[in-house]
Amino acid sequence: MIRHICMFTLRDEGKEQHISEFMARAESLRAIGEIRRLEVVRNDLRTPATNYDVALIADFDTVDDLNAYQKSPVHLAFGEFVYTVRKERACIDYEL
Repeated sequence: MIRHICMFTLRDEGKEQHISEFMARAESLRAIGEIRRLEVVRNDLRTPATNYDVALIADFDTVDDLNAYQKSPVHLAFGEFVYTVRKERACIDYEL
């Protein structure tokens, strides 16, 4: 099994609105059949402001499934939105 974690810091202007929209739009990713498990999370406001704002945590059976997810039209559309609101991105993929 492959775990995919992708974290984002969103732009400061309109950040709360961007976080809300990110959380809502990320739910569309659940339609992608290759995803076995998906969490869409936001940083707890009681923790350091230097933390990333939001993250996606997704599990896939194989790297091929992860690659198919990356190319999915649903993921590509979500990525287009994220690109317009993100300031930073960090990602890691690892085997469970």
